[in-house]
Amino acid sequence: MDFDRLGVQPGQRVLDLGCGAGRHAFELYRRGADVVAFDQDVDELENVSAMFAAMKAEGQVPDGAEATTVAGDALALPFPDEHFDCVIASEIMEHVPEDEKAMRELVRVVKPGGRVVVTVPRWWPEKICWALSDAYHEVEGGHVRIYTHDELVGKLRDAGLRPAFHHHAHALHSPYWWLKCAVGTDNDDHPLPKLYHRLLVWDLMRRPWITRTTERLLDPVLGKSLAVYLGKPGRSRA
Repeated sequence: MDFDRLGVQPGQRVLDLGCGAGRHAFELYRRGADVVAFDQDVDELENVSAMFAAMKAEGQVPDGAEATTVAGDALALPFPDEHFDCVIASEIMEHVPEDEKAMRELVRVVKPGGRVVVTVPRWWPEKICWALSDAYHEVEGGHVRIYTHDELVGKLRDAGLRPAFHHHAHALHSPYWWLKCAVGTDNDDHPLPKLYHRLLVWDLMRRPWITRTTERLLDPVLGKSLAVYLGKPGRSRA
């Protein structure tokens, strides 16, 4: 996800829908947004909340920025209409059987003129994962569909959003998941995916120019994720 292109400003209210371990929420908090990290996994949210507190204690966030966690269901968000300036839904829609209902809820809580970004696994890398392993997707809470670009954008448009642009990301992650699916998704001791995972962690922590440049060049072809940026028509009453 490209936070610079998303354009979140300090003090804006942002919902990270299906925040998981909180990676996006943490970056938004560092940028001064008032963040709500939302997920149905209460245990995961406890870890996110602890990290929010640690970031504040270590002076990693601007004065005045706020962050909180909320547990709930994406099909019935516990927020008023037009409550957020921006909503992020990263790698969540492929898990939701009633995805169009979740999209309508997402649109309900964002302000007119607000921004939305939705990311899902890209069609062809995901198809390879499904072909290599049933266990990759046939698990409780696993992926229930594979989106094409046109299908995702069409559903979001029908929900009331206006697409602006899209890009692909995380090219280095595609081979990792192909390896995992080939050797068994629960085979954590196999040397090939284990070694590749170490590379991904090194890249995440160090961000060396060689892997950053390689991924940027490969993203249009090999990127595992499709990121779609949209706006809600209208003008905010604020």
